[in-house]
Amino acid sequence: MNAFQRIATSLQLKPQQVETVVQLLQDGSTVPFIARYRKDRTGALDEVQIQSIQEQYQYQQNLDARRQSILQSIEEQGKLTPALKKQLEDAESLTVLEDLYLPYKPKRRTRGQIAKERGLEPLAEALIAEGVAVNVDELAKSLLSEEVKTVDDAFQGARDIVAEWINEDAVVRERMRKLFELEANLVANVNEEKKEAAAKYQDYFDYREQIKAIPAHRVLAVLRGFMEGLLSIRIAPEEEAALALIDDTYLAGRRRDTREQLQKAARDAYKRLLQPSLETEYRTKLKEQADEEAIQVFAENLRQLLLSAPLGNKRVLAVDPGYRTGGKVVCLDETGNLLDTSLIFPHENNRRDEASRIVQSLVNKYSLQAIAVGDGTAGRETEQFLRELGLGLPIFLVNEDGASVYSASAIAREEFPDHDVTVRGAVSIGRRLMDPLAELVKIDPKSMGVGQYQHDVNAFRLKEKLDTTVSSCVNHVGVNLNTASKSLLSYVSGIGPSLAEQIVKHRQQIGRFVSRKQLLEVPRLGPKAFEQAAGFLRIKGGSEPLDDSAVHPEAYSLVNQMASTAGKPIVELLGKSDWVKQIDVKQFVSETIGMHTIQDVLQELQKPGLDPRPEASQFEFASVYKIEDLMVGMIIPGIVTNITRFGAFVDIGVKQDGLVHVSEIAHRYISDPAEVLKLQQQVQVKVLEVDLARKRIQLSIKQTQERGGGNPSRSHVRRSSERAGGQLKEERSLGDALAGLQAKFGKR
Repeated sequence: MNAFQRIATSLQLKPQQVETVVQLLQDGSTVPFIARYRKDRTGALDEVQIQSIQEQYQYQQNLDARRQSILQSIEEQGKLTPALKKQLEDAESLTVLEDLYLPYKPKRRTRGQIAKERGLEPLAEALIAEGVAVNVDELAKSLLSEEVKTVDDAFQGARDIVAEWINEDAVVRERMRKLFELEANLVANVNEEKKEAAAKYQDYFDYREQIKAIPAHRVLAVLRGFMEGLLSIRIAPEEEAALALIDDTYLAGRRRDTREQLQKAARDAYKRLLQPSLETEYRTKLKEQADEEAIQVFAENLRQLLLSAPLGNKRVLAVDPGYRTGGKVVCLDETGNLLDTSLIFPHENNRRDEASRIVQSLVNKYSLQAIAVGDGTAGRETEQFLRELGLGLPIFLVNEDGASVYSASAIAREEFPDHDVTVRGAVSIGRRLMDPLAELVKIDPKSMGVGQYQHDVNAFRLKEKLDTTVSSCVNHVGVNLNTASKSLLSYVSGIGPSLAEQIVKHRQQIGRFVSRKQLLEVPRLGPKAFEQAAGFLRIKGGSEPLDDSAVHPEAYSLVNQMASTAGKPIVELLGKSDWVKQIDVKQFVSETIGMHTIQDVLQELQKPGLDPRPEASQFEFASVYKIEDLMVGMIIPGIVTNITRFGAFVDIGVKQDGLVHVSEIAHRYISDPAEVLKLQQQVQVKVLEVDLARKRIQLSIKQTQERGGGNPSRSHVRRSSERAGGQLKEERSLGDALAGLQAKFGKR
């Protein structure tokens, strides 16, 4: 079975699909391009499937390279038998390869090697021999020397050799590995000398859980405590089961006079070699699996965040709020260009009127259409101030995670060299409202506050996955060639940072692009890059109507044929679904254009350039501003800000997100909160517990449905903003709620 067949079997695909994808990737095609514009060749594989093929093919390449290295090493030792060679060639995983190689792997000088050097290998062979009548006591006496002074020394050396043979036995290791997978436990205990410093790991002071069931977030928490030296850990099945497994292999059929020595060797092999080796292997494996799950959670959240609803091309007043230093105000035009800046102090009584006049003046002067307020310090209070002005404009609280990172970045300094970090931060807040994707690509995803243990996972793998996610989102939405920043363009299929800079420079020289073909005039942008990028770039008001759609230039001739058949120019057919539905698809199928391409083109012609993201909707928190305002039993609106495997975090407007445990999300069982919730979703939550000392809030979504019924669907939860209006809904009376809070935390 070749690599293509193995990958196809693993992913339940056809070998031809795998081979086609690999060939396209090797020819320089990107994953988004293949998924969107090469469906006829791949059988309409999506990005996830193509990415999986890419990753598994790379694994197979690494596997084959390691296989050749091992074969060469064993052959140079003169120990490569035909049977061993076949075993190595048939191995389908790195684990199996390494197990087969272990007996031949160059290693440091071991106890077993020392015993061999002292001539004790014949005694070791006699101990494990089946049905051979050798007097091992006499043999041991015959092997005594200056270095082996007693019979006990001889048997000890022989046992050291046997222990290494048992450890290097591929069959034993495979069986032991299965035992670990099925029955091993991860046991954690506190380092007593550091018990006080380990307080945050209190849940793991005396912890035990089977590795086959332990969730990723607990693995990462335990390993973090272990790496910090605060916890000790052990991974192993019950010792009796492990020893019985070795005994079944090495004691069955052995003579009674060697059984005791073999049992001692087997126990030494397990405790000194096998268990520590497999513990390291499974600690690494658990870490890798937990990393992958945490990275996947991060990527899913990032995708939802990047594809958040944009307000669109509106003139925006953006405020980066503050108390003592005031709120920085900026005005942005429809494309995000900075028009004006100011500073207001709405939270100082003697300057509140002044702040009102400044805001009203800017709104009137620039005909502003919406207001964006950062949700950090003083965000809720500033939002309240602006609502009280009665400007008649929609007001949005914008998540400002990472805005400070952007404002101090080289990208921000290049965009606004004459303004300080406060202005840049306010601009970022306003642009996030207008187009979250275009602005957030400028910020390191790890600064966006949507991850799970992102600082504990493999940094290279995390960056790789997040970059792939950003690229997927950018190409899914499409990019306006005449307004996109270098940061945004760099994620377009086939472009990258260097070509993005060249495109922006060329755009500045010519004023604006009027057709996609002009991309070929950009220095160093050749036909291959044009092929990969063109379909994802949009030109509004250009010379070619199709340039403002996802139709690839290579399919323009197809559209011209369709228009010719209809007897109308293309511009009159765009957006006309009735005409599109009348087209006989089969008449346009050819050797180069298949059904999938034609169907995609027709779909795009019906709604050319359609933004796949939802529309922005307003939201208003309840009239609670700090954690001390909360009372157990309250039912209030919130916004989902982060989703993990163990639950979701919800912003309820008190500067501290609350946790909705997975068990409190829905009445039915769910294993993944993402089954029910989405990032930025508006929900109704019930306050279950408020821990003022640790600033922790426990919330429930499912309990808000008990009185009104229904699931937390978007259509349902959006009504929460209408219910907010400063009126806090409580499941029980205010007096009962206050009494419950005081009973838990004492009177304040």
